[in-house]
Amino acid sequence: MNAPLRFLAASALLLASLTTTQAQTPTAGKPAAEFTGAVADKAEYKVVYQLDSDDPKLIKQTLRNMKNALEDPRLKGKLQMELVAYGGGTDVFRKAQPYEADLKALQQQGVLLAQCLNTMKERKISKDELFPFISYVPTGNGELIIRQAQGWAIVHP
Repeated sequence: MNAPLRFLAASALLLASLTTTQAQTPTAGKPAAEFTGAVADKAEYKVVYQLDSDDPKLIKQTLRNMKNALEDPRLKGKLQMELVAYGGGTDVFRKAQPYEADLKALQQQGVLLAQCLNTMKERKISKDELFPFISYVPTGNGELIIRQAQGWAIVHP
């Protein structure tokens, strides 16, 4: 291919690439200040938060993220939420940890609080060590698999 044809072919590819990129951009043709986020046009949204770390910063971040989602005006009254804890994440439900008030506040807003029984068995944790108001699932991973198959979004902060 001679130089002028190579230049034309490369230009055509570049132009096609730019056109495709621009068409996929949600704010194409609009100033960034006009974009206010996705529109919540469904009647219901479902999300399960996965917590498998005992890092206090991550636990607090997860609880804060859940609270923020519940307060998002686009999702008010449309959101079903579950917190699944397993592995190190079990700490969020331990009586010895400082999360009781946050968990109760989430539960009062309809959030399901689920602890993995498999983790409890493996780590020899009794139900007496955990808050009495939580629920239990056979396995955390199984819960996530089922919820995802049911159309729930999975968030792993």
